[in-house]
Amino acid sequence: MTLDHEDKALVAALADGLPLVERPYEALGRVLGWSEEQVIGRLGQLIAAGVISRFGVIVRHHELGICANAMVVWDVPDARVREAGAVLRALPYVTLCYRRPRRPPAWPYNLFCMIHGRKRAKVEALADEATTAAGLERCERAVLFSLRRFKQRGARYVPEAA
Repeated sequence: MTLDHEDKALVAALADGLPLVERPYEALGRVLGWSEEQVIGRLGQLIAAGVISRFGVIVRHHELGICANAMVVWDVPDARVREAGAVLRALPYVTLCYRRPRRPPAWPYNLFCMIHGRKRAKVEALADEATTAAGLERCERAVLFSLRRFKQRGARYVPEAA
C-alpha cells in the first residue's frame, strides 16, 4: 500500500499517542480536519493493509507505583524453550516473554520474561514461582532489576518532517 498525504498525516498524528480524552478519535479528527468516523475508518484501513502492525498502550509503571521491574532470564535447553516459554507467557504477572540467542561466554541466557511489581521482594518471589511453574529449577537464572528508566514512546512510521 502506498501512503498518500492523508495517511501520512494520520500516522504522524498518532506518533505521540492518542489524546487522553473521552473521545480520542474525535479529538484526533479535529486536529486533522476530519470526522471521528473518518479517523476510525482510515485507521482500520491502515491496520488491515499491515501499514500499522501494532496499536497498543504504553504503561508508565513508575507513575502507577510499580517500581520493581525485573527481566528474569534463564539458560534453558533448546529443546525445552518453546514449552517453558508457553508456561511463562500464560502466567498473569508475566508481561513479556521471548527467546533470544545466547552470547557466550558472557551471556548464556536464551529465555527472557518481564515481571513488574511494587516491591522487589514480591517480584523475586514471583520469579521463583515462575521458575517452578515452568520447570526451570535446574536452569541457570538471573533476576535483573531495572536501575533507570528510558523514554517510552510509540512506533514512528513516518519521518518527523512529514
